[in-house]
Amino acid sequence: MFARFSAVFLLALPLLAAAGGQPTNECNTGPIQCCNSVQSADSKSVAGLLSFLGVAVQGLTGQVGVTCNPISGIGIGGNSCAAQPVCCKDNSFNGVIALGCSPINVNL
Repeated sequence: MFARFSAVFLLALPLLAAAGGQPTNECNTGPIQCCNSVQSADSKSVAGLLSFLGVAVQGLTGQVGVTCNPISGIGIGGNSCAAQPVCCKDNSFNGVIALGCSPINVNL
């Protein structure tokens, strides 16, 4: 009896592990952001905006998202991103900018 239970448990274990995965509307750094534009930190327009906000350009990795909003449940209830969906490391600027962004494909 114990052997049968063990066999069933071992077969079900991968299903349990897969069920606890990351939600599709999340990056490992937070919610997916929809940004109107994504540019290099050293572009003139972004560098000016970063300077105005007091953000040092030196040491920034990834791209900078401009005018970003979090999106959730992509494809559910009409919530989609008509601009550029990205995962960003620092979204602490109230949507004005997001730092360390990487474009993603939400049509997987």
